[in-house]
Amino acid sequence: MMLPKKLTCSLLVCISIFSCITLLAQKKDSTIHKSILQDSLKLNFVAKMQAFAKRSAKNSADEFEADKATIIQIKTFEEIKRTMQKAKIYVNGKLDTPGIKREFKKIEKDLIVVGDGVFTNKGSSQTYRNLTATSKIVSELLNKANAGKLKLDVRLQELNAFQYQLDSLLSVPALFKFPTDSVTLTKYLEKIKVVAYETTPIESSLKEASNNIQSLLNQANLTVFKLETSLEEIESHQKDIAGQTYKREFSNIWESPDYYQPFNEILYFSKTKGLLTLKFYAENNMGKLVLLVLLVATSFIYLRSLKNIYLENNLLKTDYEGQLVLRYPILSAILLVTSLFQFLFISPPFILNVIFWSISCVCLTIIFRNFIARYWMRIWLIIVMLFLISALSNLILQASRIEQWCMLIASISGVIVGLVALLKGHREELKEKWILWSITFMALLEFASVFANIFGRYNLAKTLFISGFLNVIIAILFLWTVRLINEGLFLAFNVYSGQDKKLFYLNFEKVGKKAPLLFYVLLIIGWAVLFGRNFPAFDYLFKPFLNFFNQDRTLGDYTFSINSLVLFIVIMSISVIVSKIVSFFASDGHLAGGRDNKNERQGIGSWILLVRISILCIGLFLAIAAAGIPVDRITIVLGALGVGIGFGLQTLVNNLVSGLIIAFEKPVNVGDIVDVDGQGGKMKSIGFRSSIISTWDGADVVMPNGDLLNAHLINWSLGGNRKRISIQIGIAYDTDLEKCRQVLTGILDNDQRISKNPGPVVQFEQFSNSAIDLRIYFWTKHIGDTSATRSDLIIAIVAAFKANGISIPFPQQDVYLHYPDQ
Repeated sequence: MMLPKKLTCSLLVCISIFSCITLLAQKKDSTIHKSILQDSLKLNFVAKMQAFAKRSAKNSADEFEADKATIIQIKTFEEIKRTMQKAKIYVNGKLDTPGIKREFKKIEKDLIVVGDGVFTNKGSSQTYRNLTATSKIVSELLNKANAGKLKLDVRLQELNAFQYQLDSLLSVPALFKFPTDSVTLTKYLEKIKVVAYETTPIESSLKEASNNIQSLLNQANLTVFKLETSLEEIESHQKDIAGQTYKREFSNIWESPDYYQPFNEILYFSKTKGLLTLKFYAENNMGKLVLLVLLVATSFIYLRSLKNIYLENNLLKTDYEGQLVLRYPILSAILLVTSLFQFLFISPPFILNVIFWSISCVCLTIIFRNFIARYWMRIWLIIVMLFLISALSNLILQASRIEQWCMLIASISGVIVGLVALLKGHREELKEKWILWSITFMALLEFASVFANIFGRYNLAKTLFISGFLNVIIAILFLWTVRLINEGLFLAFNVYSGQDKKLFYLNFEKVGKKAPLLFYVLLIIGWAVLFGRNFPAFDYLFKPFLNFFNQDRTLGDYTFSINSLVLFIVIMSISVIVSKIVSFFASDGHLAGGRDNKNERQGIGSWILLVRISILCIGLFLAIAAAGIPVDRITIVLGALGVGIGFGLQTLVNNLVSGLIIAFEKPVNVGDIVDVDGQGGKMKSIGFRSSIISTWDGADVVMPNGDLLNAHLINWSLGGNRKRISIQIGIAYDTDLEKCRQVLTGILDNDQRISKNPGPVVQFEQFSNSAIDLRIYFWTKHIGDTSATRSDLIIAIVAAFKANGISIPFPQQDVYLHYPDQ
């Protein structure tokens, strides 16, 4: 076996030293001359050995460092290869730089277009509508530019990261420790040459890509700067207009006109800006628009089914008085949903609002046909026409003398219509009296608009002009929305009359007679918001209110805002309300009360608890996500609940878990006929903690779910709602038994409530003291018919026995008296 080189050298040194010592010991008697000579040789040998040891140690250290450098070199080369592969894949995964270039060019082009009337062709004065529309478009362009800029930033950071990683790997000191052996050095240099050959094109691609991205990023930064500057300028103009509401912008209307841009150019730029605003807003709120359509479809399906129920039961009135919501279900659904859920859209463009209001007006006009008085129908149509004119005028973003004259004529027409509606009468024919207040307000606003327009207060005149007609339209739409909602609730609760207060409760004495006060409070708030949006100062007055709700607040390590808390509460409240409404309508039948329909309702009712749990769980997750509550906070809450359960909530948790078991295992369903510990009745509802059983006596028994599972539960419905009944009869001893069997069999076969499979049985049981006892066994098709069937059979049997001479003896005893004395 060959020994390692270092170990061999050490052994040779030891053997040499040992040999020298032995030789010196054997020559003690040598002469002094020889001794001195030997000492000199000894010193030279030791020095040589020491020098040799130093060289060996240095060589060993050099070899160790060389081996260590070799290991590092191998790892570094492998890391360089992996990094090059990743960088190559990343560079080949091209970013759509031409698309980004086109996007930024389009942004700059749109900025030039939307800047008309604000940054270019300013005319003699700015207009509030033009500033508002331009601000919305520029904000959207800024969002698009920032999104593109973010992509470029991320791309540049990734490219720089790859470049830095490669440079770091190529600068590792171990790579520059060359082997001393010429053959190994040659191979190492060849390896470095290959790595350098492979790395060079990757580095060039990274540098080229970085330069291209950097140039695009410079352009993006410039575009973002332009947009931010434009927004600041627009905001400055808006503040000026808001602070100078009554300032004269133009000369009096009878004087020579100031400079205006040609009217066709104004229309072109107004149309372009309006469509751009609508396009951007629709792209950002596509989910809400889809939700709006789904809500319309859901409302239509429900109203149509409600109308079909009233048609089937001949409850629909010919004049639709109190049932107007059912006249045209699709139009009612569109009107209700668009009127209520337009508030889901935060700061929508005016053109979108005009679309919503126009659709609602068309729907309400068709619903009104032949329902309201002809006089008020004409007033309504005229106001709608004037509103559409004012809305189109409000979509024109720059001032012109043509528009001023049109506004003046329309405002005067609005004043005349308002005065005629107020003074001519026909108030007794008006369905909603509150409309008179909005018409009065319209006349006042239009009168003020006439004067502001005549004396050159263009912005004030236009604001009053659109606000006057809009106030009437919103008031009428909202008043009838409240009325139709109230009708819908009343009609629904008339149909779904078997109401369970534990699930959902409304007062029947109030619903239908008069809408709740809360509806009118919400109506006034919504009217104020939509009406106030037309005034320049509204945003500045409303901004502190929004800041109060949106401001972040810190409680310990948790950061929250009032807006997020309100959103959490609102989402959870909606979830609870929706779950209760679903429970209410799913657990109750309607006017069609056939037995087959009851079975269908029972099938639906068996899933009520699972549906409620699903709705509440979805609502909880949405509320947590919307409020931004951290997951670690939820785990803390769950831990606290665990402690609470351990100390005193075992019973509550047992009932909750039992409710889940009932929901999944389904030993009993809503509508099942049950007996629990001798208490018979029908399952009315299955809740989270407890269930309700309606007894045959009319009482509702609230039973915890844990007790329901632990009790000896008899579920008649699981067996097909059948029940076997027996009737015992005693007949006289002289009766023809076979004839009696035939009579009883005929009676049982003729009763349709008795099941034929298994069929009835007549069985003779015993000889009793006064009669022969027999018993009838039969199955009723439905358990609800058992008592009535038993009663009818007893009557029929007595009548048949009388007709056939069969007697039913009563118990008797013969007493014999003995007189021994006689």
